[in-house]
Amino acid sequence: MIAPAARLEQIQEYYFSTKLREVRSLIDAGKPVINLGIGSPDLQPSPKVIKALSSSFDVESAHMYQSYQGTAAFREAIAGFYKKQFAVVLNQDTEVLPLMGSKEGVLQISLAFLNKGDAVLIPNPGYPTYSSVTNLVGAKPVFYNLSAQNDWQPDFDALEQEDLSAVKLMWVNYPHMPTGASAQSQTFERLIAFATKHKILIVNDNPYSFILNESPKSILQYQGAKDCALELNSLSKSFNMAGWRVGMLLGKQSYLEQVLKVKTQSDSGMFFGIQQGAIAALNLEQDWFRAQDEIYHERRKLVWQLAEELGCKVDKTAAGLFVWAQVPLAKSSEEMTDMLLYDYNVFVAPGTVFGSNGEGYIRFSLCVSKEVILKALNRVKK
Repeated sequence: MIAPAARLEQIQEYYFSTKLREVRSLIDAGKPVINLGIGSPDLQPSPKVIKALSSSFDVESAHMYQSYQGTAAFREAIAGFYKKQFAVVLNQDTEVLPLMGSKEGVLQISLAFLNKGDAVLIPNPGYPTYSSVTNLVGAKPVFYNLSAQNDWQPDFDALEQEDLSAVKLMWVNYPHMPTGASAQSQTFERLIAFATKHKILIVNDNPYSFILNESPKSILQYQGAKDCALELNSLSKSFNMAGWRVGMLLGKQSYLEQVLKVKTQSDSGMFFGIQQGAIAALNLEQDWFRAQDEIYHERRKLVWQLAEELGCKVDKTAAGLFVWAQVPLAKSSEEMTDMLLYDYNVFVAPGTVFGSNGEGYIRFSLCVSKEVILKALNRVKK
């Protein structure tokens, strides 16, 4: 066998890729497994979005290569969305870069800014891709602790005690995944001051702002942010378009130009029809978000009941697409998830997937119907 690249020595296949194979094998063996582990919205995009996609097929240039920077109309829609929802003014030609999903952006930003040996501040718990990509590009992950006692916000006093001399990039993610902690103005203001002081580029990953969240925020709303911060966003969660792979990177022109150098070597532009559908999504009225939230509110109440039936504690102020639940003291995260999977045929994510500070927690997804959640609830009641 030809030896793999050394960079893969610290990289494992994504947890949900391997675990879902196991779940599928259990289902193939006749087990009625209910999947409450994955954040892939089961609801449909707006009919306006589907219509915009289908009506694009007859446009003469629809099936040709598209611009690496997306169409002018798509960038205009992104800038308009940010102005309407966050009061953030963006130059659509220089401060908006469409992406094929924000996960692509994690890699492209890292390739654009990190050299071998650079350090990267990564939240613990947090999205596993931040650390995997950091290792992949030869940089060094430096985990900063988040805790329930601090509302899952960064501890800036602790950060100041770290050796920050090699730190070049810092990942933040609010509303936070997996905990659902909301963005706080004070956190963003302190992040900007911290980044400015230490010459660190902050990247806020912001795909959950419009799900069960009464006060959406962008780090770009705050004074000084454009000089030291970028923001990733996505249509996957809020618009039920996960499989479409539509994301965006927002920020200062000089930063986006570096990411574009990487992007132009890794794709050949987003399909025209997907861009047309994304424009329609970004122009939906607030009624769209309210209607989605009504469904998620109903589901979340049932998941709260399910968690409490298992002896878990939940934070009922959390935002986003998941319920983060503290397991009973007698059980670890892995023990709880294994019990649910093998005794009750219910799959949830162990908190340890997201870092060592996820020990003692499990994560439920709201991406299944209330009927399915009720079925899971009835199983654990027996």
